[in-house]
Amino acid sequence: MTTLRLCTIVLFLLCTSVTAKTILFTNANGYTLTGEPGTDAQLKQFNTLLIINGKVAAVGDYEQLNKKLNLADITNQINLQGKTILPGLIDAHGHVLGLGQNLMQADLRDAASETAAVAAVNNFAKQNPQLEWVIGRGWNQENWPSKEFPQRNSLDEAITDRPVYLTRVDGHAAWANSKALELAGITAATVSPEGGDIIRDSNGEPTGVLIDNAMALIEQKLPAASIEQTKQALQLAFDHLLAQGITSVHDAGIDALNLKAYQDLAAQNMPLRVYAMLSGSEPKLAELLAQGAIVSDDDKLTVRSVKIYADGALGSRGAALLEPYSDSPHQHGLMVTSQEDMRALYQLIIPHGFQINTHAIGDRANRIVLDEFAHAFELFGGTNLRHRIEHAQVVHPDDLVRFKQLNIIASMQPTHATSDKNMAEDRLGKARMKGAYAWQTLAQQGTIIAAGSDFPVELANPFFGLHAAVTRQDRDNQPQGGWYAHESLTLTQALQAFTLDAAYAAGQEQILGTLEPGKWADFIVLDHDPFARDAAILWQNQVQATYVAGERVYHQATTK
Repeated sequence: MTTLRLCTIVLFLLCTSVTAKTILFTNANGYTLTGEPGTDAQLKQFNTLLIINGKVAAVGDYEQLNKKLNLADITNQINLQGKTILPGLIDAHGHVLGLGQNLMQADLRDAASETAAVAAVNNFAKQNPQLEWVIGRGWNQENWPSKEFPQRNSLDEAITDRPVYLTRVDGHAAWANSKALELAGITAATVSPEGGDIIRDSNGEPTGVLIDNAMALIEQKLPAASIEQTKQALQLAFDHLLAQGITSVHDAGIDALNLKAYQDLAAQNMPLRVYAMLSGSEPKLAELLAQGAIVSDDDKLTVRSVKIYADGALGSRGAALLEPYSDSPHQHGLMVTSQEDMRALYQLIIPHGFQINTHAIGDRANRIVLDEFAHAFELFGGTNLRHRIEHAQVVHPDDLVRFKQLNIIASMQPTHATSDKNMAEDRLGKARMKGAYAWQTLAQQGTIIAAGSDFPVELANPFFGLHAAVTRQDRDNQPQGGWYAHESLTLTQALQAFTLDAAYAAGQEQILGTLEPGKWADFIVLDHDPFARDAAILWQNQVQATYVAGERVYHQATTK
């Protein structure tokens, strides 16, 4: 960068406020990326970061910058004493309200059996006698010895006076007790809705497990959250995310109440950035689209995209496959949104200039979504809107190249691979693994990968994602050598997917994603240098401080 250009940027930032707020960070072990999204960006190191009015004014070597800017004259200086700085990490796919609510509900993620899950729920119920409904999330039968779906009878043995509703870890199945089924009117005679399934026993009686759209039969009976309860859950989620080093999140599907809560919080200066996707099933979707995009002055809240569900999830056999499940030959999965309804939604959304982000996990769902994008583009264009497929988890090899041809972003979650490795081959068989979790294949063809976690399905910690992306191993370093390790990413590629390319996926690469002059000064301070550590312990990195627009919004408490 020339001296003239650097001074021009600094002067501009100074002039944006009568009383410019200036802060200089020195003696840093800083990393950022330079280059264009979707290419092999270059890693750049620096030891000095100058921030004016919340934006990066200069970054680089102290001695060189000092010759141009007289840094010694700046009174507000922070010596980082060699600590590592990275650009703020962006989670390109999470569920913020779900995370906040999960922090207030029964957590079943660690339950190692159906019996253990029931005990955890019963304990939560006893601790919260005031609750009308006992609600929880996180059970996963694949982690249990039986690997079988749970039964309502086991819940009935513990809780009969209140309805119990427990969402599976992936959010695509639920487990309920008899009281909840009764309140929803679900009996042996109840017909499974389109795109959903009521699991039944050999006598035709509901077992208590509901898949995908069948979950709505009970969810419509749950007490409605107030705007204040929604804000409380969002605030809890914000605090949790900032502690993980996440400065921006793409919220994958919000309703009108959630949007109103975001707008209220944004007016009060939210502590992090939210790129929110309107839910494709929101009754007021057409009205919200007609109101146009929302971009707050401080870029804390942006709404100009819509989230649509094509199919379910692999763990609950709801992912829509071209061929039957290898471990259940009578099942092909479920299309949560029919192809006809998807086409109608695309025709509604694209003319408003909104991005479409469609959840697709199975190879059939991915093919249908790609087909519908191609059809929509032929009718009325829209290829410039940076449409995305969320998860893009199992793709037929013939369809991988279509992501590049149609300019579709692959919004993928690295920890899904390491969480699914114990069951994916059972569900798919080895042949279909060729197009599954194909990060490096997509990257090599120039497809932009926006990385995230899908919290609270997975844990929100982005260093778990960076570790999984680089090693293709779980945090016990299994399997040896990595699971389908040829699809792993380099650490630089993975960091790019969690920063620059995630920013691009939200149309924000000009303001976020790297620490370059003119962009918002969103960054994190770490306890260790991830580029100087063995990849096997990448997940152990701890965030010591998180900054958004140059303001410290999280600081790790020190213990003596």
